[in-house]
Amino acid sequence: MTTQTDPDISGALPYPDIRDPRVMVAVPHARRPAIAALWALAERLTKLLNGAREPLIGQIKLAWWRDMMAMLASDPAALPKGEPLLAELQAGWGGQGGLDTLLDAAEAMLLAEDEAARRDAAEAFGGALFALSGGIQSGGRRWGLLWGAGLQEGEQEARQLFAAARSLPPPPRASFGGNKPLLMLDRWAAAIARYDGERRWRGEGLLLLRIGLLGR
Repeated sequence: MTTQTDPDISGALPYPDIRDPRVMVAVPHARRPAIAALWALAERLTKLLNGAREPLIGQIKLAWWRDMMAMLASDPAALPKGEPLLAELQAGWGGQGGLDTLLDAAEAMLLAEDEAARRDAAEAFGGALFALSGGIQSGGRRWGLLWGAGLQEGEQEARQLFAAARSLPPPPRASFGGNKPLLMLDRWAAAIARYDGERRWRGEGLLLLRIGLLGR
């Protein structure tokens, strides 16, 4: 569902990512490692869902990550060594709970069988990710719908989620509590959904520049 029109941009994710340098620069410096690790986990779960040909296999893999998140919260020193992402999460999230909400939403998307279930799971994933990133759950709904659209193999299913993203009213800036990176991601997601996932790289760049400079 994505169309790359700018040869200077390659390997881009089909959804806005806070680790994009244009967004990450607005994250407080002390929080950047933890936020980057969180979004790396979201990316890992996204790839898991994309590669899950059988729901049962996907559930087994998600169960492993669920165990790791429980260990991260209760006994981070016991986490297995040799997995760079776990090391990053241990450094930024050791002793903290809540990351399992991403696993719950990812599993719901894995098992979703109709439009309503896909929409609920997508909004839940975006809401959980935004809440963990320092925002509010409602602020991540549009982003989540865009994320969910990128996971769909069928064009009709993807278009349904793009349309759902377009139908949501933009959260007011005040609802982000001054969290400019999440405001940027929401507005960026809306811009991508407007064209059913077709990327308009220069327009997206100008949008981020405007929000970064003016806050709107």
